[in-house]
Amino acid sequence: MKAEKPKHNLKPIWIALAFAVMILIVLLPTPDDLPVMGQRALAILAFAVILWVTEAVTYPVSAAMIIGLVALLIGFSPDMANPEVNIGTKKALTMALGGFSNSAVALVAAALFLASAMQATNLHKRLALYILSKVGVKTGAIVFGAILVSIILAFFVPSATARAGAVVPILLGMVAAFGLPTNSRLAALLVITAVQAVSVWNIGIKTAAAQNMVALGFIEKEFGESIAWSTWFLYAAPWSILMSFVLYFVMIKLIKPETKVVEGGKELIQGQLKELGPMKPAEIRLIVVSLILLLLWATEEKLHPLDTTTVTVIAIAVLLSPKIGVFDWKTVERLIPWGTIIVFAVGIALGTILLDTNGAQWLSDKVFGAMGLDTMPLLATIALLSLFNILIHLGFASATSLSSALIPIFIALTSTIAINANDIGFVLIQQFVISFGFLLPVSAPQNMLAYGTGAFSVGDFLKSGIPLTIIGYLLILLFSATYWKWVGLL
Repeated sequence: MKAEKPKHNLKPIWIALAFAVMILIVLLPTPDDLPVMGQRALAILAFAVILWVTEAVTYPVSAAMIIGLVALLIGFSPDMANPEVNIGTKKALTMALGGFSNSAVALVAAALFLASAMQATNLHKRLALYILSKVGVKTGAIVFGAILVSIILAFFVPSATARAGAVVPILLGMVAAFGLPTNSRLAALLVITAVQAVSVWNIGIKTAAAQNMVALGFIEKEFGESIAWSTWFLYAAPWSILMSFVLYFVMIKLIKPETKVVEGGKELIQGQLKELGPMKPAEIRLIVVSLILLLLWATEEKLHPLDTTTVTVIAIAVLLSPKIGVFDWKTVERLIPWGTIIVFAVGIALGTILLDTNGAQWLSDKVFGAMGLDTMPLLATIALLSLFNILIHLGFASATSLSSALIPIFIALTSTIAINANDIGFVLIQQFVISFGFLLPVSAPQNMLAYGTGAFSVGDFLKSGIPLTIIGYLLILLFSATYWKWVGLL
């Protein structure tokens, strides 16, 4: 046997490249129409994008590096209001940490708490098992069941990874019960279906994914308007419903399983439900809180003045309270991915700095202005930007990071070109496209979780991802030309 060649660690090279590109941009002559602060904000953005795309360091580590660079590079930049003096590191550090005061960060944190409450009580697993126990044992029915589980969990579990983590092990258990290996066609069919459905409903529901909160944080700051949970649902859910049907037919046509009936699958699910035992008081309390929360989300700005973030934070306070709650702080510490909150806050801070220093506006003018978007019809502009969005997502493993990088630029674009439409709607449509995670396992964390099981290959995922991306893109254009105009999004 030949000895395996050691894999070269390219991470130090990517880190060096990120610093080199950043320093080069800082040293370039500053354009007349760009403040020094804006140029340095763009240099930090380039640094961040290289780290995010190459994953040379973890996302939380990149967040810490960005905070330090903002404090130094922006701190030693001339103040835009008074160019005679530097802005100072203290003020720059305040800007770098400004994302932590954004209400969108509080909502993401609360959403992670809610997802951990589901994990602590196993309620999400019980719900998934219950639904799958009702759909039957034919493979087509189980595919339908996997999609249905992802849809229902999207309403109650505001974490794509947690939703995938609940469903994938159950589906693999059914495959094993039939005596097939983890890398069987049946396993590929069921697991890919489950995670693609998660991505579809990241778009349909406002609280389903962290990247939605990034976009809303920027939209609320720059446009001074919030988007209610029900309003988002009105805009995006019809697209996700249609895509769910598309997903079902794409999967059953493209990946042919070894069997059309999973004998023993129902018994396995019933056995797992029996293992969970009768519903516990903590689960009942969590169901009550979740239903009340869903009702308050759905009636925001209609029956009450409470915003999504406020009601979610209050719900978490209830769930953590002694006697009436469902988990304690020690459990929270173990289950919450704290780095996600830091990355989220720093991403919002960097995007805000790009907008405040005119860096995003300048970049938008140069890139999209040169493409002649200002002379194109609205639909052509959406088509071109959405295609750009899909292609650039190939390099990003995190839609949250992609939102942090692109949404400020899309917001700036609304003032670069006369789009003759609702600016917020224009930006929101691009946010929907940012959530396209259909093409590759690295396109979304839930895809990577599923890929780690060994149930499918990259080729299997592409086989479903290419038609889903093409059809999803065409539906974006169809909705832009029809439905979204009718309901006032455009």
